[in-house]
Amino acid sequence: MEMTEKITTQRLTVPCYDTDVSHYLKPGAFMDMAQEIANVSADSLGFGFDALQRYGTAWVLSRFEAHFLAMPRWKDAVTLQTWHKGFEGPFYVRDFRMTGADGQPAVVATSSWLIIDMNTRRLLRREHLEDQLPLDTICPENAIETPCGKVQMPEGEIEQVAEHKVSYSDIDFVGHTNNARYVVWAMDCLDYETLATRRVRSLRINFNKEALPGEVVELFRSSVEDGWVVEGRVGGRSSFCAEILLAPAG
Repeated sequence: MEMTEKITTQRLTVPCYDTDVSHYLKPGAFMDMAQEIANVSADSLGFGFDALQRYGTAWVLSRFEAHFLAMPRWKDAVTLQTWHKGFEGPFYVRDFRMTGADGQPAVVATSSWLIIDMNTRRLLRREHLEDQLPLDTICPENAIETPCGKVQMPEGEIEQVAEHKVSYSDIDFVGHTNNARYVVWAMDCLDYETLATRRVRSLRINFNKEALPGEVVELFRSSVEDGWVVEGRVGGRSSFCAEILLAPAG
């Protein structure tokens, strides 16, 4: 791991367990990688998990968008970078870029974060962190220029395709469902035969209400041009909503 005042860099080799039947990196696996480097970066700048724990607060991911330009494959050597862009409205914005061995962008992503009180699970105002966020560590560079917007289930035909009970393997170190697991659930709602021959071109996901251990998430999908929208609902309320678009076959 390499760190400057503004950009954190990690060099990786794509492992077999993070790839699909076509040997491409799975979207959920990329999100796992992005979460880990984000934690390392925030820790190095003084506003990571341990720093926020002293105040009884924690980061929560609200929105995430990734464009898979040249999806990495098994055994590929890649470089993953992240930097924070400060606040935009209520959100703290962090971008990511993964490049291949040729130095060209393979994946670009942007994420929008909020802060919660760990005891009440209520969202806190950005002022709770502004004093801890050194302005000279902000990097204005854009992996994706515009933060991820709102994702909603489109009007029209919607089908329920699955249910998932939140269990041990879904829960992360702060006691709620890990962000990447929602992506895994959404991907599992899509047709395997299609995903086996067409790679994901882009992913946008909103996290609306955390899914807790023991809860049952009802999973719905609706087709859109070049892909699907998948929504998970708990007790009739939206837990997450994801738009997954595919590249052409071949």
